[in-house]
Amino acid sequence: MIRQRDGESRIPRLSQYSGSQILAVVLTVVLIGYISWKISESADQALQFAFNGASVGAIYALLAIGFTLVYSTVWFFDLYYGAAAAIGAYGVFYLRSKDALQVGQFEVNDLYVNVVFALVVAGVAGWGFQAGLRQHIAARIGRRGGLIVLALTAAAAGSYAGFILNNPDELNVVVSPAVGALTGIVAFWAANSVIGARVPEGSRMPFIVLAAIGSAALGAYCGLLSAQTPGSSLYLSWGVSCLLAGSVSLALYRGLYMYMRRRARSPLIMLVASLGILLALTAFTTIIFQSAPRPLPEAFGSTPWKIFGAYIKPFNVFSIGVAIVGFMALILFLRKTSFGKAVRAIGDDEEVSKVVGINTTVVIAIVFFIGAMYASLAGILNGHDTAIQPRMGLLLLLKGWIASVIGGIGNLYGAIVGGFVLGMIEQFGIWDLAGEWKDAISFILLILFLAFWPKGLIPRK
Repeated sequence: MIRQRDGESRIPRLSQYSGSQILAVVLTVVLIGYISWKISESADQALQFAFNGASVGAIYALLAIGFTLVYSTVWFFDLYYGAAAAIGAYGVFYLRSKDALQVGQFEVNDLYVNVVFALVVAGVAGWGFQAGLRQHIAARIGRRGGLIVLALTAAAAGSYAGFILNNPDELNVVVSPAVGALTGIVAFWAANSVIGARVPEGSRMPFIVLAAIGSAALGAYCGLLSAQTPGSSLYLSWGVSCLLAGSVSLALYRGLYMYMRRRARSPLIMLVASLGILLALTAFTTIIFQSAPRPLPEAFGSTPWKIFGAYIKPFNVFSIGVAIVGFMALILFLRKTSFGKAVRAIGDDEEVSKVVGINTTVVIAIVFFIGAMYASLAGILNGHDTAIQPRMGLLLLLKGWIASVIGGIGNLYGAIVGGFVLGMIEQFGIWDLAGEWKDAISFILLILFLAFWPKGLIPRK
C-alpha cells in the first residue's frame, strides 16, 4: 500500500524530472534496444563492431587524457595537441621511411628539419637544467661555472638529438646509449625508493652502492641489446617521436604561452594563438611531406585473429592496452607523488599554489610535456592502423575534444570513458550507414552533450 502525505502520492511524477534527464533515459533505452537488436541479427558482426569501437576508442581516450590533463591544470584549450598527434605519426615516418619503400613511400631526411628540432631540444634541455640544477651547481662552482655547464648541457642534448635525426638508418645503434642510460636511471630510482622505505637510514649506503652497480649493469645490457637488435628501430622511433612532440609542447609553453598568460589573461587569446600554431605546423607538414596519404611501416600484430567470427588484429588489442595502462599510470603518478599533488593544487588555484611555494612554471611545463606525449602516442597508434596525412591532427584533436566533453571536461576518468563511448557509438552508428557518417555521428553527439549534459558522464568535482 502506497502511503500518502497531505493527500499526495510518494511516487515521483514525470514532471519532477528535467528534460535532459528524460532525454537521457529515452536515448539510453533506444541505444540499448538498437544494440540488442543488432546482436540478435548478427552476433559475429556485432562483436566485430564492438572490437572496432574499442580500438578506435583507445585512440580517442589517449587524446582526451592528454587534452584533459592540460585543460584541468591551466584551464584553456591547447589546440597544439592536434599537431602533437601529427608530429608523432610523421616522426615515425621521418625516421623509418626507408622501411616503407616497399609500399610506395619515399625516403626523406631534411637538414633544416633536423636543425630546428635539435635547437628545440637544446633549448628545452637548457631550460630544464636551469630550472632544476643550476642553483645547486652554481653554489659549488660559481655563477660563471653554472652558465658553462648549462651551455654544455644544452649543446650536448641538441647535438645528440640532431645526430639521431640525421642517422635514421642506424637508429637502434644511435639511440642505444639513451636506452641504457634511461634504463639505469629508472632502475636505480626504483631500487632507491624501495631502500628508502625498507632499510633504516644508517644502514642504507651498502644497499645504495649495490643498487647503483646493478642499475648500471642493467642499463649497459639494455643498451647493448638495443644496438644488436635492428628490428627495434621502429619501436624506438615511437619513443623519439613522442619525446620530440613533448619537447615542442614544452618549448611553446615556456617560450610563448607563459608570457601570453601573464599579459593577456584571456583564454580566448590563448585559444587563437594555439590555433595559429596548429595551422602553421599543419602547413609545414604539408610542405615537407606533401599532402598525399602515407602508410607507416607495418608493426607487429598486423595479421588478424579470427575469434567467434570477428577478425581482431593483435596490434589493436595492444592499442587498447596502451590506453588503459597509460590512464592507470597517469592516475597513480598524480595521486602518489608530490608532483601530482602540485598539479592538482595548481588546477584548483594557481595563485595560492605560488604562495605556498610551488614552482608553477616548472610543473605546468612538465604537464604540457606529458600531455603532448599522450597525444603523439595516439597519433602513432592511429597512423599504424590507417594512412597518415598532414591534416590528421585537426580531426584527431576534434575527436579527443568530443571524447572529453562526453566524459566530462577536466576529469581524467571521464576522458577514458568518453573515448571508449565515442568509439563504440561511432562504430555501431555506421552499421547500416556508409563510413562517411562516422564523423557526422560524432558531431551530433557533441551537440547533444553540449545542449543537454554539458558536464558530461562523469562531471569534475
